[in-house]
Amino acid sequence: MLADFDVDVAAIYAQPFRLTATVEGVTRSHVPDFLLVSVGGTATVVNVKPAGRLADAAVATALAWPQTLVTGHGWRWEVWSGCDPVLLDNVRFLAGYRRPWVVAVDEVRKACEAAGEGTLLSVVERRLAGTAPAHTVRPAVLAALWHGRLVTDLTRPLSGESMLRRRS
Repeated sequence: MLADFDVDVAAIYAQPFRLTATVEGVTRSHVPDFLLVSVGGTATVVNVKPAGRLADAAVATALAWPQTLVTGHGWRWEVWSGCDPVLLDNVRFLAGYRRPWVVAVDEVRKACEAAGEGTLLSVVERRLAGTAPAHTVRPAVLAALWHGRLVTDLTRPLSGESMLRRRS
C-alpha cells in the first residue's frame, strides 16, 4: 500500500521472479516480495521481513546473496520492516480515495486550488463547501492527498488541523 501511495512508483509487481544461484556450493533460490519501477525507470527489488527477524543469521544469509545479485545488475535493493503506525493508518484511510471514479477530477483540481501553500484541511473544506456542509467536499481533499497533488505530514493523525500544501 505504501508503494501504491508513492507518486514516484509507476508499477508494482508482486513476487516478480525467482532468483537461483549456487552460494558456497549450495543451490539456493529466492522470490522477492515486490519489484517496483519508478516513473524514471529505476527498478527496486523489495523484500518484506519483520524487524525482529532481520537479526536472525539465517534470514541475513538468505537476503545477502540476492542483494549482491540484484545490485550487481544495477537495480536497487530494499528490505521493508514496517513503518510508523500513524503513517500506515493515514495511508490506509486515504486509499479509499485512490480510485479515479470516486471523486471527479475537476473536484480534486478545485481542492488543490483551495489549499494554496499551507492551509489547514478544515479551512480548505470550508472554502470549497461554501454554504454546504464540509463533509460534502472532504472526498475531493482526501483524493488530492492520495494522488499526491496535496501533501501533509502523515506521521501525525489526519485531521482538520493538518496543514496542506500543493506538491512542489
